[in-house]
Amino acid sequence: MNKCYVEKLDFSNLERLEENFKALLNMPLETLEEMETWLQAQSELYDAMQESLYGHYIDFQCQSDSEAAKNAFEYDQKNVEPLFKRYVAALDEQFLTSPAKALLDKKFYAQFLKRKQNAKELFREENVELEIEEDRLTTNYFEHTGGLTVDWNGEEKTLSQLQQYFEDADSEVRKQAFTLTSEAFLSKQKELQTIMSELITLRQQKAKNADLANYRDFMFKKYERFDYSPEDCKQLAKAVQLYVKPLKEKLQRRHQEEIGVDVYRPWDRRAVPKGRKPLRPFENTTELVEKSATIFQRLDPRFATLINEMNARGMLDLDSRKGKAPGGFCSALPISQLSFIFMNASTSHSDLVTFLHEMGHCIHNDLKTGLPLNAYRETPMESSELASMTMELFTMDQWHLFYENEAELMRAKRQQLKGIVDFLPTGMVIDQFQHWLYENPDHSPEERNNKYLEISQQLDANVADWSGYEEWAKQTWLPVLHIFEVPFYYIEYVIAQLGALQMYRQYRQHPEQALENYKKALSLGSSKSLPEIYEAAGIRFDFSEEMIKELINFVEAEIAAL
Repeated sequence: MNKCYVEKLDFSNLERLEENFKALLNMPLETLEEMETWLQAQSELYDAMQESLYGHYIDFQCQSDSEAAKNAFEYDQKNVEPLFKRYVAALDEQFLTSPAKALLDKKFYAQFLKRKQNAKELFREENVELEIEEDRLTTNYFEHTGGLTVDWNGEEKTLSQLQQYFEDADSEVRKQAFTLTSEAFLSKQKELQTIMSELITLRQQKAKNADLANYRDFMFKKYERFDYSPEDCKQLAKAVQLYVKPLKEKLQRRHQEEIGVDVYRPWDRRAVPKGRKPLRPFENTTELVEKSATIFQRLDPRFATLINEMNARGMLDLDSRKGKAPGGFCSALPISQLSFIFMNASTSHSDLVTFLHEMGHCIHNDLKTGLPLNAYRETPMESSELASMTMELFTMDQWHLFYENEAELMRAKRQQLKGIVDFLPTGMVIDQFQHWLYENPDHSPEERNNKYLEISQQLDANVADWSGYEEWAKQTWLPVLHIFEVPFYYIEYVIAQLGALQMYRQYRQHPEQALENYKKALSLGSSKSLPEIYEAAGIRFDFSEEMIKELINFVEAEIAAL
């Protein structure tokens, strides 16, 4: 695999690497000019650090069975990232104690100052060492899950490659895919549960070191969730249970009738009726990229230029293969001023949506390149996911490029909107499960599984019959890598989905204005608060019961109209 990123720093020489940070610490910070010069130098150094760190992460995800990629990634975790964290804390202290800080434009730097003060309050030297072990444990998770394969009628397939069979019209095919997937993860349940238990203990210690009651409070502070609280998340869960769960169950019962099964099983949830084939919007990833580029050209030529340049420079790794980690992501490369998309495509409709979603992140990253501060180009996930989820919906009126058949086009659009209804309760289950994990850190694996099932039954649809698969029903959280790698990163998907629905409603009425609002809001990066960014997009940062009810009624009407 060719290297797609730029390495401006030599990570192998830690002493020389440190000199870059020491030079910043030794710069004078007395005048406004000196402060602005220092901030620019800091941003450039952080960009170079992040480009290499993200690049090594990309290498490891693309080649999780490569010793060289693994060694480089683990070297960063054990040596480079701890060094980086310590110097970031030292530089934050230097900034916060400088008299020149008071000379900065208060309006432009308001969010920057707030975040630096928050970071200072959270940092503890002893947590740096704990995070080395935390990274080792999450890497161990990927080592266990990245290489999982099954025997599919004599052919070795990855779990990502099995996904297409969940849509098959033949119930036995779906059941086989479901059973093989569950058995593959359950074969690793002991190891994965042990990793989770160790992570919880370690993370609780991090919170204790930072003088916080629990790791949930620690992560709310780390994620700079200044605009909502854990209690707001619980209220959102109740609103989703009240307004979204009934619609999801209604749609599942309708689906049960469509596919003609007396008992609705978990492997039936994505099935197509007999005589109908699963949606296959493209034959290969070359077609996926080319047709997506046409869509983006029609939305905004800048978007098309971006995808074509990424493709030309090897920034798209889209095909599934053995030895490649599961999942999908977009990673910004600040020196290259481009983004890298990683995914495991199998020609399904969900793969199309995933690619358009990740391109939303890439477009967001591109729109932020004009911001002078590295810190303002790092955006909270509630706005990052707004960018990606909105792009899924903005492209829907161009999906005829992938679906020439009108009936299939309507199916694809219905599937997209139903998918939102399907996701919101599931997203809240993952969020509230994590709240419970860290509010009750002394639980056993058995208690953990039972609580997950309890929360699922409370917040999510209860139409599917899990008889015979009860053990897997309790552990369907195991494939959710976020719980292991980026804990508490899930509520953002729910919040951003609500924002994306507001954007789509706006787009349906005034498409050109909605697109301009989208670009305007995302260009702000994190220089403004989340409510201000949402306001710039012409929507509200609002997940009240009233808003949930309003948006779900809108979605149900849109589905009915197709």
